[in-house]
Amino acid sequence: MNVILLGPPGCGKGTQGALLAKELGAPRVSTGDLLRAAVKDGTPLGVTATGFMDKGLLVPDEVILGLISEVLARPEAGKGILMDGFPRTTAQADAVGDLLAKRGTQVDAVLSLEVPDAELVTRMQGRAAAEGRADDKPDAFNLRLKVYREQTAPLIAYYRERGKLKEVAGMGTVEEIARAVRKALGL
Repeated sequence: MNVILLGPPGCGKGTQGALLAKELGAPRVSTGDLLRAAVKDGTPLGVTATGFMDKGLLVPDEVILGLISEVLARPEAGKGILMDGFPRTTAQADAVGDLLAKRGTQVDAVLSLEVPDAELVTRMQGRAAAEGRADDKPDAFNLRLKVYREQTAPLIAYYRERGKLKEVAGMGTVEEIARAVRKALGL
């Protein structure tokens, strides 16, 4: 099963993605994790990505899609993959669809974790205090939320039109949300 997790920063994609990937027996694809591993391992795509990252530039879609293609070629991806926070734009969504189609498969479901803005702010404040993450400080978080609304939120309509979207309330305990995720997927 190929599943995409969508949602604003702080909605719980990472937590739910890890739980769901384990349940599905499928690799969890986080572009940040893929990039860090490719750079650390010195792979050709990692070297290419480093050139952009060192200049503070976004890594081009074709590099990210190359990394995802590598994951899809692994035996453990035979049951599908779980994409956590990618795609982020409709152009990337089209490219992911094409990449999967070349492998004779498709996006099976897109889960949108829905969390009110006030709760997102509360979560980010708690995470910033507990983990000291610079991207959770108010200015950085507000920018991340703005970018999500402008670039990624349109994917909700994109996947709804294709009959793939499943909206899940991202409020409650981790276990309650996990049950809602499994129910949305019919697990």
